[in-house]
Amino acid sequence: MSAPVFLAEPGTLDAVAEGGTYLLDGTEGRHAGVVQRRGPGERVDVVDGAGVRLVGTVGAVTSDGVLVQVQRRVVEPDPPVALVLVQALAKGDRDEMAIEAATEVGVDVVVPWQAERSIVVWRGERAAKSRARWLGTVRAAAKQSRRARVPDVEVALDGRGLVDRVSAVVAAGGVVLVLHEEATEPIAATSLPDTGECLVVVGPEGGIGDGELGRLVEAGARAVRLGPHVLRTSTAGPVAVALLAERLGRWS
Repeated sequence: MSAPVFLAEPGTLDAVAEGGTYLLDGTEGRHAGVVQRRGPGERVDVVDGAGVRLVGTVGAVTSDGVLVQVQRRVVEPDPPVALVLVQALAKGDRDEMAIEAATEVGVDVVVPWQAERSIVVWRGERAAKSRARWLGTVRAAAKQSRRARVPDVEVALDGRGLVDRVSAVVAAGGVVLVLHEEATEPIAATSLPDTGECLVVVGPEGGIGDGELGRLVEAGARAVRLGPHVLRTSTAGPVAVALLAERLGRWS
């Protein structure tokens, strides 16, 4: 069974060397020592969410936290192609289900999208609270899937903002794939970049409107289909990310 993962803040593991020790304190330290009752000699990993992983064992559990004996320090490089899920806001927590599963299969960045047909609306204080909830969701999913990197969650985009983002990605050599049930190009056959970003755009429950799709395509996006079936907004993104991750060699 794989070792449990505990999260430190980015940068806090930079000075920790193999053969040294690290004090896992705060909420994560209490969770490891008090809630999970990890004891001396047990395997644990500590990651900083930015690619650094400490592989070690519990040396001692103190009132200050869990002292980890570091056996190895692993730095995972940035992937050459960043997988970005642009997830339309959806009702019934289906959008959060999507980003949770997408995190587990390897997405690098999540972008909330206020699509024209989104029933859920992020404005003002609600936008800040909703984004904080998404941050918590990807953080928990990254821990559960034993990832060393926690996906970024960007500020929500409206239609104009997404068109601008699409234009910038395409101009930089990346690709933008809009999942659409009427598309003829299969996602499995579309060409992918060697570097940069690969954006996957998923609409809300009511789908992406013709005008909305037209503006994205005009900005450089390509409409693609996943397969013969129409998937829910909570399912389409993770399936697409998994297919792309396999094509990019991440699962080999």
